[in-house]
Amino acid sequence: MKRISAVLAAPAAMAILLVPATALAAPATTALPCSASMSNSRPADYTTTDVLVRTAAHAAVTTVARYKTVNREHTGKANAKGQATIYYYISGATPGYKVNVSVRVTLGSRSGNCSTSFIPHR
Repeated sequence: MKRISAVLAAPAAMAILLVPATALAAPATTALPCSASMSNSRPADYTTTDVLVRTAAHAAVTTVARYKTVNREHTGKANAKGQATIYYYISGATPGYKVNVSVRVTLGSRSGNCSTSFIPHR
């Protein structure tokens, strides 16, 4: 009887040893909320348009506008309500070319991504 219980216990002990290390790791952190829009999605040349970002309070905000010939990075910080406004001056942008704006928000070890776009005109 002792031998039977020892044989039945052996597979259970082996199963405990075969648990992947990832199953024992701490759970992954959730992404930081991120939402972005433009104050004017069709800005004229030599005007300003703003990237309006909503995220967590006091999060760092980085935007990159990808124009036809150059990328422009701007940074800012969300206020206590989680809102940030990042200004872009439109100067000589290719009319009709869709400018994609990527947004990255970070707070401590958490981060999030979102995007928006605008199309400049003369």
